[in-house]
Amino acid sequence: MPETAVGSEAATGPTAPPPRPARRRTALLAGGALVATAAVVAGALAAGGSGGGRDQARAADGLRHTTVEVASAGCGRGWTHPEPGRQVFDLRNNSSTAAEVYLTDARTGAVYGEVDGLAPGTVRPIRVTLGNGTYAFKCLPDDADAVTGPTVRITGGKVHSGPAAVPLTQQDLIPPTLAYQKWIQARTVELTQKTDVLRDAIDSGDLAAARTDWLTAHLVYERMGAAYGTFGDADGEINGTTAGLSGGVHDADFTGFHRVEYGLWHGESVSGLRGPADRLAKAVHSLRDSWPAQRMDPADVGLRAHEILENTVQFELTGRTDYGSGTNLATARANLDGTRVLLGFLRPLLKTRDTGLSGIDSSMARARRTLDGQNHDGHWTPLARLTRTQREKVDADLGELVERLSDVAALTDVRRTA
Repeated sequence: MPETAVGSEAATGPTAPPPRPARRRTALLAGGALVATAAVVAGALAAGGSGGGRDQARAADGLRHTTVEVASAGCGRGWTHPEPGRQVFDLRNNSSTAAEVYLTDARTGAVYGEVDGLAPGTVRPIRVTLGNGTYAFKCLPDDADAVTGPTVRITGGKVHSGPAAVPLTQQDLIPPTLAYQKWIQARTVELTQKTDVLRDAIDSGDLAAARTDWLTAHLVYERMGAAYGTFGDADGEINGTTAGLSGGVHDADFTGFHRVEYGLWHGESVSGLRGPADRLAKAVHSLRDSWPAQRMDPADVGLRAHEILENTVQFELTGRTDYGSGTNLATARANLDGTRVLLGFLRPLLKTRDTGLSGIDSSMARARRTLDGQNHDGHWTPLARLTRTQREKVDADLGELVERLSDVAALTDVRRTA
């Protein structure tokens, strides 16, 4: 990209990406584990089934359907002839309040499938495959205690029950959250040091060094992805884009790393860059000083492990956050590092709940190798210079990893147990 002065008509910058998506709670287990959406959490666990009445006809989907009652006085009523195999429970809420419903292992409490927000008078399915064992429905009405239905035993099956996860409580997630907060605190110190070096290089007029220092400092920030929701307004000040700014790259409210990036790679003068660099450094110092008083929500930590790379695919792999440096793949690599760190803190909880954890590790290693292949002695290949084969490989490996990480979001979603 040819360098042009910041004030020129040609220097329009990239198309402004939208703001970071609102952090939303999801519970999706891809890869054949527990499936949960805001409307339906259909257990796609590689084994599980329910048996309704022996005379019940199969539905159009070819699976046995059993209607099960959801009510405080009759939770689980209707499942009278249990059989192994893949089939569907049609959950009917006969009560006057909305409820969550879990199909659980009666012995361990592990959840095979769930429906969230089942409104009065509505019916929703849970599709599962169950092997030999004991099972029970648990109904959790809004503003009322949980009710566990009768225990049902399945015998004589030749299939194995699919993945199930013992629900996590917020208390379970506090230790890894506190450990991660301490890690972030150390990164804020590192970020401050690296940003000061960047500011000093610009102040001294060494813009060649400043370009190198910019990437070094920016990648420190990009490794801190799971904490963005706690940073509040500081995230916009430090790493904001031109999204929503009427003046685009010339808007007075365009600040932070990307503002400095734009100037460094579009021929802005030293005098023009000093103000944005100083403003960035002040914002980073403020983040470092305020972080010890911040508290991350333990209930959101597992979701962040999925969202970091989800944002990477949406913003970095599309080039929507490139303001001239062409370093989106370096950012993606830093995001991958940040995800790996967070998973390390969550691993003690995941390893007893997620049979696909080794698959996540393999997928992360593959994505790491793919991205590292575009790093040539610190010079990262810009997206536009990737061959079609290289681009497809990057997209496929990161996309697969994001899909696998949705399991982590689901497994660490805090669920009611009482």
